[in-house]
Amino acid sequence: MSAHESMEHAEHAEHASGSNKKIALLIAVLALFLAISETLGKGAQTESISKNVEASNLWAFFQAKSIRRTVVQTAADQGKLILGAASDEANKVAVQKQIEDWQKTAQRYRSEPETGEGTEQLAEKAKHAEHERDEATAKYHHFELASAAFQIGIVLASATIITGMMALAYIAGLLTLGGIAMTALGLWLPHLVHLH
Repeated sequence: MSAHESMEHAEHAEHASGSNKKIALLIAVLALFLAISETLGKGAQTESISKNVEASNLWAFFQAKSIRRTVVQTAADQGKLILGAASDEANKVAVQKQIEDWQKTAQRYRSEPETGEGTEQLAEKAKHAEHERDEATAKYHHFELASAAFQIGIVLASATIITGMMALAYIAGLLTLGGIAMTALGLWLPHLVHLH
């Protein structure tokens, strides 16, 4: 091998080494973004599940209160029938008091702002939990797509080192940008793009 060929070979090896360092840096950046998107995705998934359980519990409590209210209201209605048939004045007073107590209880089951456990308040809380669940689910879908983009980018960047095909590195770079965009959407605008 001549000196000229040795110099060309050394320059080519140096160029390849410099390219490989850049690709390795790209892979490191992709891995960092992948770790971030995976962490955010797991957090969003956990929140989604938690809010779904919370909403289910609140709707179950709402149904229980609604049933109790219906039972008490029915008892009050039956009491009105008994009151109409009662002839004894003392009996009428007792039945009237019981009817009033049942009606107050039914009203308390419908709206109980001080405890937040009336059916009106429970329905509002359940709807809020559902909204938070939907928000977390939307975030989760964005983070999952971002993670997929980063993973594919890592594979393509790694393949660039093996094959020397720089087009794969450019595609990996584009996937990095796409993954960053999906992560940003998941963080700040999860409902801008409907994914599910």
